Amino acid sequence: MTRAPILPSASEVRAAATRLTGLVHETPLVASPELSVRAGGEVLLKLECLQDGGSFKLRGALHAMLALDDAARARGVVASSAGNHGIGIAMAAERLGVPSTVFVPASAPTVKREKIAACGAMVIATEPTYDAAESAARAFARETGATFVSPCTGRSLLAGAGTVALEVMTARPDVTTLLVCVGGGGLAGGVGGYLRDAAPDVRIIGAQSVRTNAMTLALASGGATDIPDLPTLADGLAGLVDDEMLAQGQAALDAIVGVEEEEIAEAIRWLHAAHGLRVEGSGAVGVAALRSGRVRAERGPVAVTVSGGNIDQARWTEMVNGTPPR
Repeated sequence: MTRAPILPSASEVRAAATRLTGLVHETPLVASPELSVRAGGEVLLKLECLQDGGSFKLRGALHAMLALDDAARARGVVASSAGNHGIGIAMAAERLGVPSTVFVPASAPTVKREKIAACGAMVIATEPTYDAAESAARAFARETGATFVSPCTGRSLLAGAGTVALEVMTARPDVTTLLVCVGGGGLAGGVGGYLRDAAPDVRIIGAQSVRTNAMTLALASGGATDIPDLPTLADGLAGLVDDEMLAQGQAALDAIVGVEEEEIAEAIRWLHAAHGLRVEGSGAVGVAALRSGRVRAERGPVAVTVSGGNIDQARWTEMVNGTPPR
């Protein structure tokens, strides 16, 4: 599969990595012996849960904001977010001195809302769902002149997200599969842009909750897809998939799998027990896919993104104590 024009090129991702030097961490890529045995081959965990802000989202948010001119920065930025993109936007805005406003659904985890506010962003949580929050954020941008920074689309944002794949392949050029969490396809689009160009034989597999499966349905139907707003541990992967997101998924993904809520809960518990990690549901779906057997590592080393670690204390306690998900 060759890189589609909607995705950034490998050179764009390398340039993004240069711009982000000193602004984001190169996160660890660690072996997981127990998971490797279970998956039938070597598994490596890309620990984006240890990134500044607790997720990979800072990479794209910072790079998107660095691409703005002085006039746009002065007008400020606005974003919609289930939480982690908002944290990335707020952190980037604070570092660059840019006013920021973040719309989150009323159900957004408290830990995420507090991190956004702690960076000085205005947090608006009046909308009931992620999709409603995005509509409100886009309206705010039209009314105020602020730049809307999507959590999932935009070439500069994707190039920043693609630095995850650059780091993986630099550390382990023998990786044959990259397993990524998928909501609207921002991470998939970023890593897809790099890999389709620089390492086209590497397979890219997406993972998501069966309750946040808009991308799965969109890929199957070939059209933009909305889904019901269901309670899920993978709140960061919720929301619709529009035409642009679908095009990114089509260009980047070789396959996509869905995992059940209890499988996500078990992955959260296992990551804590086996690796001492605190991981949110959205960040654990790839590990859940490997533990469930839906993805195997028999073709060669698999790197899986553990993409976020922002989980409310009460939910975290429920998970590690084995309380069934609601």
